[in-house]
Amino acid sequence: MKTLYFRIVVTFILIAMVSSVLALFLSNWYYQAKLRDQNEEQIWKITTEIRTLYEEMPDVEPATYFTHIANMGFQLYVVDEQMKGTFYGTPYKHTVFDPAHIRQVLAGGTYRGMLQERHLLMVIGYFEDSLRNSIGVPVQVQGKTYALFVRPNLEQQIGAVRVLMAFLLGITFVFSIVLIVIFSQFIVKPVKRLREATKRIVGGSYDMAMDVSRQDEIGELARDFTYMAQSLKQLDEMRQEFVGNVSHEIQSPLTSIQGFAQSILDQGTSEEEKERYLHIILDESKRLSSLSKQLLTLASLDKESHVIKRTVYRLDEQIRQILIHTEWQWSEKDIEIELDLPETDISADHQLLHQVWLNLITNSIKYARHGDVLHIEIKPSESAVTIVVRDTGIGISEAELPHIFTRFYKADRARNRASSGTGLGLSIVQKIIELHSGTVHVQSELGVGTTFTVRLPRL
Repeated sequence: MKTLYFRIVVTFILIAMVSSVLALFLSNWYYQAKLRDQNEEQIWKITTEIRTLYEEMPDVEPATYFTHIANMGFQLYVVDEQMKGTFYGTPYKHTVFDPAHIRQVLAGGTYRGMLQERHLLMVIGYFEDSLRNSIGVPVQVQGKTYALFVRPNLEQQIGAVRVLMAFLLGITFVFSIVLIVIFSQFIVKPVKRLREATKRIVGGSYDMAMDVSRQDEIGELARDFTYMAQSLKQLDEMRQEFVGNVSHEIQSPLTSIQGFAQSILDQGTSEEEKERYLHIILDESKRLSSLSKQLLTLASLDKESHVIKRTVYRLDEQIRQILIHTEWQWSEKDIEIELDLPETDISADHQLLHQVWLNLITNSIKYARHGDVLHIEIKPSESAVTIVVRDTGIGISEAELPHIFTRFYKADRARNRASSGTGLGLSIVQKIIELHSGTVHVQSELGVGTTFTVRLPRL
């Protein structure tokens, strides 16, 4: 398997190689566009100066003159009319040459090989030690015409520089590869840590130490990964707690049902006890039924694909209908109902909001004392509708208030299980309000009362 480290190293090496090739072609273009003509013109001037200087000193021995010129860093090739040539200075490495060029120069013409010759890479042709890569002019030697071909001896003039540059470029490339191999580990190392952390998460371990101090993309990834691990840990804890709570809520009424049913089957109970036991069994079965319905409701609401079926209806009429249906509950406690319900239209899911108001109202009734007050108010505005449900019941302690929307949390644990409910009602309320893009807040004081404030945006 090709690791990320291997891929990074190979990628960097390929980048270095491709960059070198591209730089070579770019240098070749620059040489052709800017430097070739300029360089050729300089060699042409030197060649004509060599010829002019000799023709002004005709008494100088030709071999001596050309030898001294060659010693100044040039390669010379002199050809007489019989096509016999002599090299002065360092001989050319490549002497293959078309005789037609020589005859052309002997006839009074010129030869400019730096411009006439073509190479795949002209910048490499500049360094080619070849006779065809020279400048040719006619020169008069002791009354005879000779063809003089001149080329700078680059090996003599800049040979050390060429070696130094080649050594510098080679060492640079080698060091680049070595440093790439070394420093790529620092790039891959945090990714390996993330991979190891992922394996720990798969194994159920969410505690890990990541380097979140880096101010780059790796640091951002580490911070996001740490946050994800913490969220997964909380989710796993919530799942375990949820399973435990569901098991506990189901097991308790089942134990009661089994116990009382067994007592009835033992036939050692009176008719009055049997009737009482049957009522208890009925209440516990209703409680189980309510729990299962609420669990199904929460499961449905938790789905991302849950669709809100909005319709426009009278919100004030909906709340009045719920009060009518619960009349026997609040009248039994002699609770005073105060209503401030102006005519209000709202676009929402009628069935879901029915559950919201039913839960809030029945909660207020359940924890109200005899003769308490239940106040319900609608405050419509252009952008939102605010619904306030306030009671003067027993209230909720400050310590328990932040947890009342947690699933299976019961603020009044001292009550018997039959009246305390399942602890899911307010969780359902919060979820429904969130699905409607609204908010729900609670204020309460122990012994004074509780106020629920729901705000729903107008759409």
